[in-house]
Amino acid sequence: MSDTTLSRADPSHDPSHVATIQSSYMAEVQRRRLYGGLTLLIFVLLMVSGFMIADDRNAGGFWEGLSQVGDYPAEVLSEAWEKRADLPGLLVKYFPALIETINIAAVSTLIGAAAGLVLSLLSTRGLARWPRLIGLFRRIMDIMRAVPEIVIALVLIFVLGGGPVPAMIAIAIHTAGALGKLFSEVAENADLKPVEGLASTGATWGQRMWLGVIPQVAPNYLSYGLLRFEINIRASAILGFVGAGGLGYELRNSMAWGPGRFDEAAAIFLLLFGTIVFFDQLSSRYRNRLTEGDRT
Repeated sequence: MSDTTLSRADPSHDPSHVATIQSSYMAEVQRRRLYGGLTLLIFVLLMVSGFMIADDRNAGGFWEGLSQVGDYPAEVLSEAWEKRADLPGLLVKYFPALIETINIAAVSTLIGAAAGLVLSLLSTRGLARWPRLIGLFRRIMDIMRAVPEIVIALVLIFVLGGGPVPAMIAIAIHTAGALGKLFSEVAENADLKPVEGLASTGATWGQRMWLGVIPQVAPNYLSYGLLRFEINIRASAILGFVGAGGLGYELRNSMAWGPGRFDEAAAIFLLLFGTIVFFDQLSSRYRNRLTEGDRT
Protein backbone atom coordinates (compact mmCIF):
# COMPACT_ATOMS: atom_id res chain seq x y z
CA MET A 1 0.00 0.00 0.00
CA SER A 2 1.44 3.40 -0.99
CA ASP A 3 1.94 6.36 1.41
CA THR A 4 -0.77 8.28 -0.48
CA THR A 5 -3.28 5.49 -0.03
CA LEU A 6 -2.28 5.12 3.67
CA SER A 7 -2.73 8.85 4.24
CA ARG A 8 -6.20 8.74 2.75
CA ALA A 9 -7.14 5.70 4.83
CA ASP A 10 -5.72 7.15 8.08
CA PRO A 11 -5.51 10.98 8.33
CA SER A 12 -3.08 10.65 11.26
CA HIS A 13 -0.37 9.66 8.79
CA ASP A 14 -0.83 12.85 6.76
CA PRO A 15 2.31 15.03 7.23
CA SER A 16 0.23 18.20 7.29
CA HIS A 17 -2.03 16.73 9.97
CA VAL A 18 0.99 15.77 12.09
CA ALA A 19 2.44 19.26 11.68
CA THR A 20 -0.87 20.76 12.82
CA ILE A 21 -0.89 18.58 15.93
CA GLN A 22 2.72 19.52 16.72
CA SER A 23 2.05 23.23 16.33
CA SER A 24 -1.06 22.99 18.52
CA TYR A 25 0.90 21.09 21.16
CA MET A 26 3.74 23.63 21.17
CA ALA A 27 1.24 26.50 21.39
CA GLU A 28 -0.39 24.83 24.41
CA VAL A 29 3.00 24.33 26.03
CA GLN A 30 3.90 27.99 25.49
CA ARG A 31 0.53 29.05 26.89
CA ARG A 32 1.00 26.94 30.03
CA ARG A 33 4.50 28.31 30.50
CA LEU A 34 3.16 31.84 30.20
CA TYR A 35 0.43 31.18 32.75
CA GLY A 36 2.92 29.52 35.07
CA GLY A 37 5.33 32.44 34.78
CA LEU A 38 2.59 34.98 35.45
CA THR A 39 1.39 33.00 38.47
CA LEU A 40 4.92 32.83 39.86
CA LEU A 41 5.42 36.56 39.26
CA ILE A 42 2.17 37.42 41.05
CA PHE A 43 3.14 35.15 43.94
CA VAL A 44 6.56 36.82 44.29
CA LEU A 45 5.02 40.31 44.16
CA LEU A 46 2.48 39.39 46.84
CA MET A 47 5.18 37.91 49.06
CA VAL A 48 7.44 40.95 48.68
CA SER A 49 4.64 43.45 49.27
CA GLY A 50 3.34 41.45 52.22
CA PHE A 51 6.81 41.29 53.76
CA MET A 52 7.30 45.05 53.32
CA ILE A 53 3.95 45.81 54.97
CA ALA A 54 4.66 43.42 57.86
CA ASP A 55 8.17 44.86 58.28
CA ASP A 56 6.81 48.42 58.44
CA ARG A 57 4.26 47.46 61.09
CA ASN A 58 6.77 45.68 63.33
CA ALA A 59 8.04 47.38 66.44
CA GLY A 60 11.53 47.04 64.97
CA GLY A 61 12.65 46.50 61.43
CA PHE A 62 13.43 42.96 60.34
CA TRP A 63 16.72 43.77 58.66
CA GLU A 64 17.87 45.92 61.59
CA GLY A 65 17.12 43.12 64.04
CA LEU A 66 18.39 40.26 61.92
CA SER A 67 21.91 40.64 63.29
CA GLN A 68 20.55 40.26 66.86
CA VAL A 69 18.73 36.96 66.31
CA GLY A 70 21.38 34.97 68.15
CA ASP A 71 21.74 37.36 71.10
CA TYR A 72 18.99 35.83 73.25
CA PRO A 73 20.06 32.18 72.78
CA ALA A 74 23.65 33.23 73.47
CA GLU A 75 22.64 34.87 76.74
CA VAL A 76 20.60 31.84 77.80
CA LEU A 77 23.43 29.42 77.03
CA SER A 78 26.03 31.66 78.68
CA GLU A 79 24.09 31.97 81.93
CA ALA A 80 23.16 28.28 81.90
CA TRP A 81 26.82 27.34 81.49
CA GLU A 82 27.85 29.60 84.35
CA LYS A 83 25.26 27.95 86.60
CA ARG A 84 25.63 24.44 85.20
CA ALA A 85 26.09 23.06 88.70
CA ASP A 86 22.45 23.97 89.43
CA LEU A 87 21.12 22.22 86.33
CA PRO A 88 20.32 18.81 87.93
CA GLY A 89 18.38 20.51 90.71
CA LEU A 90 16.43 22.60 88.20
CA LEU A 91 15.56 19.49 86.19
CA VAL A 92 14.15 17.91 89.34
CA LYS A 93 12.32 21.13 90.23
CA TYR A 94 10.46 21.33 86.92
CA PHE A 95 9.87 17.61 86.48
CA PRO A 96 6.35 17.80 88.06
CA ALA A 97 5.44 20.47 85.49
CA LEU A 98 6.64 18.10 82.78
CA ILE A 99 4.42 15.33 84.17
CA GLU A 100 1.50 17.77 84.09
CA THR A 101 2.22 18.55 80.42
CA ILE A 102 2.34 14.84 79.54
CA ASN A 103 -0.89 14.24 81.46
CA ILE A 104 -2.63 17.04 79.57
CA ALA A 105 -1.50 15.53 76.27
CA ALA A 106 -2.43 11.97 77.27
CA VAL A 107 -5.92 12.76 78.60
CA SER A 108 -6.76 15.06 75.69
CA THR A 109 -5.57 12.42 73.22
CA LEU A 110 -7.72 9.70 74.82
CA ILE A 111 -10.83 11.88 74.96
CA GLY A 112 -10.25 13.30 71.48
CA ALA A 113 -9.59 9.87 69.98
CA ALA A 114 -12.76 8.43 71.53
CA ALA A 115 -14.84 11.32 70.21
CA GLY A 116 -13.11 11.13 66.83
CA LEU A 117 -13.85 7.39 66.65
CA VAL A 118 -17.57 7.95 67.12
CA LEU A 119 -17.66 10.90 64.71
CA SER A 120 -15.73 8.96 62.08
CA LEU A 121 -18.17 6.05 62.11
CA LEU A 122 -21.12 8.42 61.96
CA SER A 123 -19.65 10.24 58.95
CA THR A 124 -18.49 7.24 56.86
CA ARG A 125 -20.53 6.17 53.86
CA GLY A 126 -21.81 2.62 54.22
CA LEU A 127 -21.31 2.62 58.00
CA ALA A 128 -23.15 5.69 59.24
CA ARG A 129 -26.00 5.19 61.68
CA TRP A 130 -27.93 8.04 60.07
CA PRO A 131 -26.79 8.38 56.44
CA ARG A 132 -28.65 11.68 55.95
CA LEU A 133 -26.58 13.28 58.73
CA ILE A 134 -23.18 12.37 57.27
CA GLY A 135 -22.69 15.92 55.98
CA LEU A 136 -23.59 17.40 59.37
CA PHE A 137 -21.06 15.26 61.25
CA ARG A 138 -18.38 16.07 58.69
CA ARG A 139 -18.99 19.80 59.06
CA ILE A 140 -18.77 19.41 62.84
CA MET A 141 -15.34 17.80 62.46
CA ASP A 142 -14.28 20.55 60.06
CA ILE A 143 -15.16 23.20 62.63
CA MET A 144 -13.45 21.32 65.45
CA ARG A 145 -10.13 21.09 63.65
CA ALA A 146 -10.37 24.48 61.95
CA VAL A 147 -10.31 26.47 65.20
CA PRO A 148 -6.75 26.54 66.65
CA GLU A 149 -6.25 25.07 70.10
CA ILE A 150 -4.88 28.35 71.43
CA VAL A 151 -8.10 30.20 70.51
CA ILE A 152 -10.25 27.61 72.26
CA ALA A 153 -7.92 27.65 75.26
CA LEU A 154 -8.08 31.46 75.56
CA VAL A 155 -11.89 31.35 75.58
CA LEU A 156 -11.94 28.56 78.16
CA ILE A 157 -9.36 30.31 80.34
CA PHE A 158 -11.59 33.37 80.35
CA VAL A 159 -14.52 31.20 81.48
CA LEU A 160 -12.83 28.61 83.72
CA GLY A 161 -9.65 30.39 84.74
CA GLY A 162 -6.07 29.29 84.23
CA GLY A 163 -4.93 25.71 84.69
CA PRO A 164 -4.61 22.41 82.87
CA VAL A 165 -8.35 21.81 82.37
CA PRO A 166 -8.84 24.48 79.66
CA ALA A 167 -5.77 23.19 77.83
CA MET A 168 -7.02 19.61 78.00
CA ILE A 169 -10.46 20.53 76.66
CA ALA A 170 -9.02 22.70 73.88
CA ILE A 171 -6.61 20.02 72.68
CA ALA A 172 -9.27 17.30 72.95
CA ILE A 173 -11.68 19.28 70.74
CA HIS A 174 -9.05 19.83 68.06
CA THR A 175 -7.89 16.21 68.34
CA ALA A 176 -11.43 14.90 67.86
CA GLY A 177 -11.81 16.87 64.64
CA ALA A 178 -8.42 15.88 63.26
CA LEU A 179 -8.56 12.20 64.18
CA GLY A 180 -12.20 11.93 63.15
CA LYS A 181 -11.23 12.92 59.61
CA LEU A 182 -8.33 10.43 59.50
CA PHE A 183 -10.36 7.65 61.09
CA SER A 184 -13.18 8.17 58.59
CA GLU A 185 -10.81 7.81 55.64
CA VAL A 186 -9.52 4.53 57.10
CA ALA A 187 -13.02 3.21 57.83
CA GLU A 188 -14.08 3.84 54.22
CA ASN A 189 -11.69 1.08 53.15
CA ALA A 190 -13.04 -1.47 55.61
CA ASP A 191 -14.58 -4.68 54.28
CA LEU A 192 -18.36 -4.53 54.65
CA LYS A 193 -18.94 -8.28 54.54
CA PRO A 194 -18.51 -8.79 58.31
CA VAL A 195 -20.86 -5.86 58.89
CA GLU A 196 -23.48 -7.36 56.59
CA GLY A 197 -23.09 -10.75 58.26
CA LEU A 198 -23.65 -9.25 61.70
CA ALA A 199 -26.63 -7.27 60.42
CA SER A 200 -28.21 -10.49 59.15
CA THR A 201 -28.06 -11.93 62.68
CA GLY A 202 -29.86 -8.91 64.15
CA ALA A 203 -26.82 -7.12 65.63
CA THR A 204 -27.27 -3.48 66.58
CA TRP A 205 -25.33 -0.68 64.90
CA GLY A 206 -22.92 -0.46 67.82
CA GLN A 207 -22.29 -4.20 67.76
CA ARG A 208 -21.67 -4.13 64.00
CA MET A 209 -19.12 -1.34 64.40
CA TRP A 210 -17.42 -2.91 67.41
CA LEU A 211 -17.19 -6.44 66.04
CA GLY A 212 -17.15 -5.90 62.28
CA VAL A 213 -15.24 -2.64 61.68
CA ILE A 214 -13.02 -1.83 64.67
CA PRO A 215 -10.93 -5.04 64.44
CA GLN A 216 -10.11 -4.20 60.81
CA VAL A 217 -9.08 -0.59 61.38
CA ALA A 218 -7.63 -0.80 64.92
CA PRO A 219 -3.93 -0.85 63.85
CA ASN A 220 -4.30 2.30 61.76
CA TYR A 221 -6.42 3.96 64.43
CA LEU A 222 -3.78 3.29 67.07
CA SER A 223 -1.05 4.52 64.72
CA TYR A 224 -2.83 7.81 64.13
CA GLY A 225 -3.56 8.10 67.85
CA LEU A 226 0.13 7.76 68.74
CA LEU A 227 1.07 10.31 66.12
CA ARG A 228 -1.48 12.71 67.53
CA PHE A 229 -0.12 12.15 71.03
CA GLU A 230 3.26 13.48 69.86
CA ILE A 231 1.57 16.56 68.44
CA ASN A 232 -0.44 17.12 71.61
CA ILE A 233 2.68 17.14 73.79
CA ARG A 234 3.95 20.08 71.77
CA ALA A 235 0.53 21.72 71.83
CA SER A 236 0.20 21.39 75.61
CA ALA A 237 3.60 23.03 76.07
CA ILE A 238 2.62 25.90 73.77
CA LEU A 239 -0.70 26.45 75.53
CA GLY A 240 1.21 26.90 78.76
CA PHE A 241 2.29 30.29 77.44
CA VAL A 242 -1.31 31.54 77.71
CA GLY A 243 -1.71 30.36 81.30
CA ALA A 244 -2.88 26.80 80.69
CA GLY A 245 -0.38 25.28 83.10
CA GLY A 246 2.31 22.69 82.56
CA LEU A 247 5.87 23.15 81.44
CA GLY A 248 4.97 25.93 79.00
CA TYR A 249 3.70 28.11 81.84
CA GLU A 250 6.95 27.73 83.74
CA LEU A 251 8.94 28.44 80.57
CA ARG A 252 7.01 31.65 79.96
CA ASN A 253 7.69 32.85 83.50
CA SER A 254 11.40 32.11 83.31
CA MET A 255 11.75 33.79 79.90
CA ALA A 256 9.73 36.82 80.96
CA TRP A 257 11.88 37.31 84.06
CA GLY A 258 14.94 37.79 81.88
CA PRO A 259 18.60 37.60 82.97
CA GLY A 260 19.02 35.84 86.28
CA ARG A 261 16.59 33.02 85.42
CA PHE A 262 17.94 32.01 82.05
CA ASP A 263 19.38 28.89 83.65
CA GLU A 264 15.82 27.84 84.53
CA ALA A 265 14.74 28.46 80.93
CA ALA A 266 17.59 26.28 79.70
CA ALA A 267 16.60 23.45 82.07
CA ILE A 268 12.98 23.64 80.89
CA PHE A 269 14.12 23.60 77.25
CA LEU A 270 16.16 20.46 77.95
CA LEU A 271 13.23 18.72 79.62
CA LEU A 272 10.85 19.64 76.83
CA PHE A 273 13.26 18.71 74.04
CA GLY A 274 14.17 15.40 75.66
CA THR A 275 10.51 14.50 76.22
CA ILE A 276 9.50 15.27 72.63
CA VAL A 277 12.40 13.24 71.23
CA PHE A 278 11.69 10.32 73.58
CA PHE A 279 7.99 10.07 72.74
CA ASP A 280 8.66 10.68 69.06
CA GLN A 281 11.02 7.71 68.90
CA LEU A 282 8.79 5.54 71.09
CA SER A 283 5.62 6.19 69.13
CA SER A 284 7.42 5.84 65.79
CA ARG A 285 8.61 2.39 66.83
CA TYR A 286 5.15 1.22 67.84
CA ARG A 287 3.51 2.81 64.78
CA ASN A 288 5.88 0.84 62.57
CA ARG A 289 4.92 -2.34 64.38
CA LEU A 290 1.23 -1.64 63.99
CA THR A 291 1.23 -0.62 60.32
CA GLU A 292 4.13 -2.63 58.87
CA GLY A 293 4.52 -5.54 61.26
CA ASP A 294 8.07 -4.49 62.14
CA ARG A 295 9.18 -6.50 65.20
CA THR A 296 12.69 -5.08 65.50
